[in-house]
Amino acid sequence: MNTFSSSVSFLKRFRYGANIDPARDWLAMLIFSAIVLFGIIVWNVWAFNTVASGGVIGAEAPKAQPGFNRASLDTVRTIFENRTIEEAKYMTGVYRYTDPSQ
Repeated sequence: MNTFSSSVSFLKRFRYGANIDPARDWLAMLIFSAIVLFGIIVWNVWAFNTVASGGVIGAEAPKAQPGFNRASLDTVRTIFENRTIEEAKYMTGVYRYTDPSQ
């Protein structure tokens, strides 16, 4: 029962009753805000220095293997060559476009 009464007396100090002190409340709020602002500034300076020196924030991404494959490059080149040939057929008149709306 003694711990209950001590906790009740401890919580009574935080009640917003007869002892209103706006100066104390503002001071507490400003101190808390200054601590949070200081923490944010320290975090940003640390993050900037880490990234500026080439580091990574968080887990590093796995190193990717070189994705260059000559066969896939030849396949893409062949596709573009075929498209160029088809476009040339439209330009030279081998293919005629008929408008279905007419």
